[in-house]
Amino acid sequence: MTGTRGSGPQRSIVAVVDDDPAVCESLQFALQLEGFAVRTYLGGPDLLHAADLAAYDCFIVDQRMPQMNGLELIAKLRERRIVSPVILIISQTSAALVACAAKAGVPIVEKPFLGNALVDKIREVCRRD
Repeated sequence: MTGTRGSGPQRSIVAVVDDDPAVCESLQFALQLEGFAVRTYLGGPDLLHAADLAAYDCFIVDQRMPQMNGLELIAKLRERRIVSPVILIISQTSAALVACAAKAGVPIVEKPFLGNALVDKIREVCRRD
């Protein structure tokens, strides 16, 4: 993402939503090293109570969470007219899940993350023309 905030380049603001605190902390650390501003949430309801969802350039959302799965959370975001890109993360996909995500226009990155797959996908979806 390009642009300026103050005197330096603008950093993409990424929300990580996962019910596992260790995953949130790990992704926050790794993504901050890559230059992203990161905020973490321990599930869909936690994110939906955040003040300004429109401020995020991208959402990284785990599919398997107890109170609300990733696709349900994405639907709630779209109902609120939050159109920032979402990347769904999951350890095991199924044909049905891939089809649902494709229909929603949501890319999937599988865990464990290989190489820079997640970072590359974040950069791709945050790119502004």
